[in-house]
Amino acid sequence: MKTKITILFLALFMSVNLGFAQQDEECTNNLSIFNDYAKNKKYDEAYGPWKIVREKCPKFNRAIYVYGEKILKHKIENSTGEEQIAHINDLMLLYDQSRENFESRYDLGEILADKANLSYKYRKELNKTDQELYNMFDEAYTKDAKNFNSAIGLYTYFSLGVDLYDAGAKTPEDAQYLFDKYDDVNEIIVGLIDGYTVKLNEYAEKEEAGTALTRKEESYKANYESNIEVFETKIIGSMDSKLGQRANCEVLVPLYEKDFEANKNNGEWLQRAMNRMYAKECKSDPLFLKLVQQKNTIEPSADTAFYLYLLTDEQKYFDQTIKLETDPLKKAKLYKKLAQESKAKGSYSKARQYYMQALKLNPSDGSPHLSIAAMYAKSANSCGDTNFNKRAVFWLAALEAEKAGRVDGRLKSIAAQTAASYRGSAPSKTEIFSCTCAGETISIGCWIGRSVTVPSN
Repeated sequence: MKTKITILFLALFMSVNLGFAQQDEECTNNLSIFNDYAKNKKYDEAYGPWKIVREKCPKFNRAIYVYGEKILKHKIENSTGEEQIAHINDLMLLYDQSRENFESRYDLGEILADKANLSYKYRKELNKTDQELYNMFDEAYTKDAKNFNSAIGLYTYFSLGVDLYDAGAKTPEDAQYLFDKYDDVNEIIVGLIDGYTVKLNEYAEKEEAGTALTRKEESYKANYESNIEVFETKIIGSMDSKLGQRANCEVLVPLYEKDFEANKNNGEWLQRAMNRMYAKECKSDPLFLKLVQQKNTIEPSADTAFYLYLLTDEQKYFDQTIKLETDPLKKAKLYKKLAQESKAKGSYSKARQYYMQALKLNPSDGSPHLSIAAMYAKSANSCGDTNFNKRAVFWLAALEAEKAGRVDGRLKSIAAQTAASYRGSAPSKTEIFSCTCAGETISIGCWIGRSVTVPSN
């Protein structure tokens, strides 16, 4: 009897394994078929074999979800009505299944943002309200903010918040929530930008040392630069435009005055309030100084020291600013702010000094070069003893502008255009020929204190 039971068990074991082997063979064959079709963008042909693998072997290969997204997006874009809605819902399900079967490769925040983005894109077809859509994005932020890194998703999240605010009662509490949401989203974006910038600075240091980047590194560099450009110029810029006059001084001052006593020991509230007032040019209001002094009392930081330096021009606060900030990228931003403030006051020499400090800390940011070039150009009439030498300053400005394009791929186009414009204001080839001074070095005086070589051709 024992022998019969053993034989029966072995037979069952072999039949189960044979079933798995047959299933694996079927999935392998269909995986190969849909993979070839999908690679050639023949998504309709890929759909059938892909569906078989998805249903029979959901954990078989991540290509099920990588290509499955492309296949279903194709189906959605080429269908209408009930069929289209079915494909949209199927893609929603696929997003969930991707995390269920390959959790380590799909972060929760990424999946929730993908589902929210898809719902927003087809909001009319799905009959979704702004509140329902906002709640989907809010779930991504609430449950996994660090992996909610979709540029379009972050903007849409904030934009929907503004729309809901406009449609609501617009109480002071609503306004505070709106400003908080701006800061929430902005902090995520700044974190992403800083992460990309750290990588870019590694490449900048490598190139500065004379080592060429590999093809892969060049690709990564271009991708990081593109991402930063999208976030800085498009997303943050669009958020600022969307917020618009809802956050001007007339709105901010009474709001923060009202809430000051309740929040005077809340470091985050004070930080956000003073940052917003500074950003909206409200620093001349007495409330700004009140906020800064209170924040400096309970939580001294580089930011509070920086604001106190701007308000008082006392050296001790400048020294405190530099001492307290240890993060290189944040310190670079503070130097840029100091430079911009000095530039606005016409203190060009001090502004250049601060811009150069920012460049040392963040060498992949070429914008300080453009700012220095602009100051050179603006000083041309005052920093030369003859008309020729005054206009020679534009050569120096052009050379400085070109540096921006070399270190920062995002600025190549504007750097080239700016340099060309400056050269157009410099002495012409005819004037160089007439003065017989090609190749000579011209010393430029005043605050600039630099020299430039007259072009030979």
